[in-house]
Amino acid sequence: MFRPLLPRLLVGLLTTLAFSQAHAGLFDDEEARLRINQMRSEYNARLDKLEAGARAQIELANQIEQLKTEIARLRGENEVLGNDLANANKRQKDFYVDLDNRLRKIEPQATADAPPPAPAAALDPAAESRDYEAALTQLRGGKYREAAIGFVSFTKNYPNSSFQPNAHFWCASALYQLKDNAGAAEHYAKVASQWPDDTRAPDALLGLASTQQARNDNIAATKTLEKLLARYPSSSAATIARQRLKK
Repeated sequence: MFRPLLPRLLVGLLTTLAFSQAHAGLFDDEEARLRINQMRSEYNARLDKLEAGARAQIELANQIEQLKTEIARLRGENEVLGNDLANANKRQKDFYVDLDNRLRKIEPQATADAPPPAPAAALDPAAESRDYEAALTQLRGGKYREAAIGFVSFTKNYPNSSFQPNAHFWCASALYQLKDNAGAAEHYAKVASQWPDDTRAPDALLGLASTQQARNDNIAATKTLEKLLARYPSSSAATIARQRLKK
């Protein structure tokens, strides 16, 4: 009676055991899937961080390149402005001394044509400024012979005038344009020697060097330019002198 039940009990135990194992296997699979999803989420989060970091580095690199480009552009503009300034200074300072392709010829004639100096006591106080401006107007108008005559007359009529350095300088400039290099050199040298602290002194040395070059006395011209650099190294005339010495 009990023997027929034994196979049934065995079958029931086996069935129960199989179900338990199947249930345990199902639980393990679900936990594994959860774990895999969690790992996938963590991986994606890390990947997003890496991508964000990479984008930030790329943006930083682009900004650095833009800054480099801007710096290069500013340097280029600075060089252009520096060259423009140097050229402007050269044009300004050489205005009265570098018209090498024009007239140059007068001093002896200008000195001979100059009227005799008037007595100092008889001079009109306003005549000093009037005569100086008149000669300067002739120079500005390109009338170099008349300007030279006027400045020679002025230097003799007003020996104590504060315009003396300028009068000698502009007289030299007029004579230089007329190709009277000897006469121009005399007046340029006088400005440089008698009024070394005057603002015209550096330009006077530059003009003196020009007259020496015009007479093919390059040794004297070089010495004059070197003297200019030694005495007035920060002047605009010194910048031109350096350029000439390089040539």
